[in-house]
Amino acid sequence: MNALLDRLQPYPFERLRQLFAGVQPNPAYKGISLGIGEPRHATPPMVMAVMNQSFSSLAAYPPTAGEASLRQACAQWLGDRYQIQIDSQSQILPVNGSREALFSFAQAVLNPQAGAPRPWVVCPNPFYQIYEGAALLGGADVYYVPSVAQRNFAQDWASVPDSVWAHTQLLFVCSPGNPTGAVMPLSEWETLFELSDRHGFVIASDECYSEIYFRDEAPLGGLEAAHRLGRTQFKNLVAFTSLSKRSNVPGMRSGFVAGDAQIIQKYLLYRTYHGSAMSGMVQAASKALWQDEDHVRENRQMYREKFARVTPVLAQVLDVHLPDAGFYLWAGLPPGWQNRDDLFAQQLLAQYNVTVLPGSYLAREFHGVNPGAGRIRMALVAQTEECLQAAERIVQFLQHNPVLTP
Repeated sequence: MNALLDRLQPYPFERLRQLFAGVQPNPAYKGISLGIGEPRHATPPMVMAVMNQSFSSLAAYPPTAGEASLRQACAQWLGDRYQIQIDSQSQILPVNGSREALFSFAQAVLNPQAGAPRPWVVCPNPFYQIYEGAALLGGADVYYVPSVAQRNFAQDWASVPDSVWAHTQLLFVCSPGNPTGAVMPLSEWETLFELSDRHGFVIASDECYSEIYFRDEAPLGGLEAAHRLGRTQFKNLVAFTSLSKRSNVPGMRSGFVAGDAQIIQKYLLYRTYHGSAMSGMVQAASKALWQDEDHVRENRQMYREKFARVTPVLAQVLDVHLPDAGFYLWAGLPPGWQNRDDLFAQQLLAQYNVTVLPGSYLAREFHGVNPGAGRIRMALVAQTEECLQAAERIVQFLQHNPVLTP
């Protein structure tokens, strides 16, 4: 077996399962989960209709590069959304969801050398654990960059030594961030592009939450930032996006990557051997979804109304504010809980049958600090009334348990 598998750490939800082993939730309350970021709004009806019409496509192998019409729909969406021009033939690839693509992309990019120190992969902290697993199985080490709460959870890129940047091959960024909801401004992108030019590393920009936002201005994307800075060829930059959150179709496993044509060409070669072509039925449904914005606006409005009602309730007892984007609340626990976010989640389930994810499970202790400690992530993916019930139970829990007790 691959010895690198031993470097992987348990996934957050496996840790949560172990934390809850033996816990008996209070039967007086119906269970409400804010733990998993799985969209639960209704799937657009067009998906089933288009898939039914495309049933005959199952009789043929789909092309790894995807149908030209799907790539054109993705390019048109990028042009409309970010006011950029991109070549659908050379700069876009359909993928089976951003998770699959983020993992496989690292395997294609990383190039450890025999007898040399492992290369670095730099990623945010807290982070989506696929970044870490992809890096470790690609033969790299991970350098974790903390988010700074006082700066809207911006990553402290200046904390990365030049000696690390010099041996970095891949940088993962996530904007809007998971779990923080923070959006990177243009100045931050400019810093990263300058570092990439100097040291030659590739930037993988995870943007799967880009279409759920709470302000009038849509979040800045990586390709858009590059274009504004005159980087119209998107050198060393690949953006990852997905239909899962945008269109409430996580089970379709559909998204696309776009950016540097030379990198996309090499990644296509990798995917040809990887065997990851998207089903023709899924391609047809994906094209229809990328071409429709009405359902996206309706979805975004539902999240806006939900967050507007739920956030003030939780703000009575938690350090929490409306994020820039995404469907998570990244909340700080009160001082009386002494950074025991794991016990908070455990006792909240036992007393009020509400599931939240401990923030420390989404981060790593690095240089003596775990930036997720003392926080919880709440995914407001259920219907508004259910999320409100969960928020009210959390308020009751902290009113009855203002401090951690043995």
